[in-house]
Amino acid sequence: MSTTSTRTGTDRGVEQGTTPTERARRRLGRGPGFVLALAAVVAMMVGASAPSPFYPVLQQEIGFSAGLMTTIFGVYALALLVTLLVTGSLSDHIGRRPVLAVGFLVLAASMVGFWHSDSVATLLVSRVVQGVAGGLLLSTMTAAVTDLEPVSRPGLAATLNSVTPLFGLAAGALLAGAVLDGNPGGALTVVFAALTATYALMALGSLALPETSPRHEGWARSLRPHIGIPAAARPAFRRSAPALFAGWATGGLYLSLGAPIVGQLLGGRSHFAQGSVVAVLTGTGAVSSYLFRNRTPRQVTIYGTTMLALGTALTLVALHAQSLPGFLLAAVVAGSGFGTSFLGIMRSITPTVGPEQRGELFSSVFVVSYLAFGLPAVAAGFAAPELGLETTASVYGLVVVVLSGAAALMRTFTTRE
Repeated sequence: MSTTSTRTGTDRGVEQGTTPTERARRRLGRGPGFVLALAAVVAMMVGASAPSPFYPVLQQEIGFSAGLMTTIFGVYALALLVTLLVTGSLSDHIGRRPVLAVGFLVLAASMVGFWHSDSVATLLVSRVVQGVAGGLLLSTMTAAVTDLEPVSRPGLAATLNSVTPLFGLAAGALLAGAVLDGNPGGALTVVFAALTATYALMALGSLALPETSPRHEGWARSLRPHIGIPAAARPAFRRSAPALFAGWATGGLYLSLGAPIVGQLLGGRSHFAQGSVVAVLTGTGAVSSYLFRNRTPRQVTIYGTTMLALGTALTLVALHAQSLPGFLLAAVVAGSGFGTSFLGIMRSITPTVGPEQRGELFSSVFVVSYLAFGLPAVAAGFAAPELGLETTASVYGLVVVVLSGAAALMRTFTTRE
């Protein structure tokens, strides 16, 4: 005769062989756990943007083509997507804590690779490892933040799941650029040693989080590559998908071509100036998401996609006028759209499922996001040497304007929230 035990609350997914007192001593409460989960999101996204200012420097030191730089950019998105397809719902089956702990250890290993980058092979491997870590962490961290949302603040998790990743991207690009300008010889060590230590600590901190996802059967089946959208979330996901794709395609435009445009076409020679493009886009997105937190998902999404189209169009005007201030002002407009369109999407889909399906749902969100983010950017990187940077950016920008405008119109004529 076999027996089973039911685990709820912070007793879910506990280790065998420990007493309740020992477990309580090792675990944080929901409030501190919520804060730690948000800090983990920021930390991961800092590492996602921090390598960007180093690529032109490493290109000169190691010696590789612009096309190969695009490959280095693209393998991250590819590894992340493959990992999401395989492990996106794993934390729904074995718990959030073990997936987070392993993910941050893998991320720390990738930072060691960047720290000691001395060849193209090292860079490529580091980016692949970073992508694997991102695939393990993205949906799991988003689900953990949602699970630990304060009961008295419904909707807070959806807002912060939009604000904190953008804040982390902005901080990573700015800080890395500032360190490169201030200490060019030792910047690799300063930035990536600090991130390695941070991620090792985050791996330990993850084990102190309260477990919110009960272990249950089916984890092996969940590893089969798939995109799963829970039935309850499908209507909201379908309404949100065009805006999701348009928003992340805009992000890909700025993150892949923003720094080269500033450095090569607009006269911004410092690493800080080049990193500021990403920081302006994502920082404005974070602030806008917070300011629009009390609007309905439909209102926020319509505003966001409209600003994406307008901001990208203004970006092209500034590019052809060769105006760096105009380019940065256009990034403010596009960034407002980037942040709020993602907020509207998260507000629409987050309430549709329970904890047991959140990893799967958020995995699908990030699969669409990183397809939109990675594929056009990689194509643009290969096109730039043939067409020229300005022409490539113009074509990419026009595509984004059309996508964003179409998403705004579709959401305008969809009456449901």
